[in-house]
Amino acid sequence: MATQYLTPFVVPGYEPPAPDPETGEVRTRNWDERREIIWQMKQMRLVQEGMESPVAKAAISGAMGFALGAFFSLMGSSFTIEDPFQRAQYEGMHMKQKARVIFADMGKGMWRQGKGFGAVGALYAGTECVVEGFRAKNDLYNSVYAGLISGAVLARKSGPRAMVLGGMGFAAFSAAIDTYMRRETVDEDA
Repeated sequence: MATQYLTPFVVPGYEPPAPDPETGEVRTRNWDERREIIWQMKQMRLVQEGMESPVAKAAISGAMGFALGAFFSLMGSSFTIEDPFQRAQYEGMHMKQKARVIFADMGKGMWRQGKGFGAVGALYAGTECVVEGFRAKNDLYNSVYAGLISGAVLARKSGPRAMVLGGMGFAAFSAAIDTYMRRETVDEDA
């Protein structure tokens, strides 16, 4: 008698037919409708597997980092225009020429800072996915190891001491952020 409490397993596309709300007629699915449901489920599975891959996560993080870096550069360039030392270089220019120079400088700054933020985001997200896949666990240590590796890779041109310090700094920052993101929120209704 325990079977009455189990949830029945229903293959998608073969659910029990529901009556039509208007006519009350019970209509079963035909083979084409079932094939369409199965095709949609395969597509959803492919998209989900693609979003969970390290390449996709790194690409998404890189794109978001690029956008964030470009936005920060855009906001910072507004302070550059108001700088009295920078203002002297625009003396004697016509309005269109001045606008062209300012927008060219803004574009270069946005590209440069966007590339930097995008590279850091892609490197960290890709490394974290690889570490998580290698360890087969999802815990705080993945972000620490990924931060350690990413910080060391970013400081590789400055020597071994910079690699150690950069890795430790990035790992500490990653641990702090991941600890904050993983905390349990207090349920105010209870």
